[in-house]
Amino acid sequence: MNTVLLLIILIPILEIYLFIKIGSQIGAFTTISLIFVTAIIGVYYARYEGLNTLKSGVTQLYKNQMPLFELMSGAALAVAAFLLILPGFATDLLGFFIIFPLTRRIIFQLFSKNRKSKVHIKDDLIEGEYEDKDNENDKKL
Repeated sequence: MNTVLLLIILIPILEIYLFIKIGSQIGAFTTISLIFVTAIIGVYYARYEGLNTLKSGVTQLYKNQMPLFELMSGAALAVAAFLLILPGFATDLLGFFIIFPLTRRIIFQLFSKNRKSKVHIKDDLIEGEYEDKDNENDKKL
């Protein structure tokens, strides 16, 4: 089954399950309030971290370095803000993990290790010489 389709089905099921379990423990009004509070705090903190990432990226550019981590962090913060806006506890938890710089760096390292192991660099190199022959039509121009 397609991974995206599986996630579209499983994430709402997980969120509904968590709503029922947490709502039965702390009450419906408190659960709804908690969802709104986490969304507001998360979006505010995502904005704060986004501005810090932008400043760090500009600093990297001034040093004449490629701001690769900052570019990845900016995209990750956009995903985190989206996850925090979605109502639910599992998406909020994942969004908060992505927002904090320490856990974001750990997540990047985990994904980069997976990607590096799948890349195979071939050492097959064919050397040769070539000769550029002028065409008579090129001389007329």
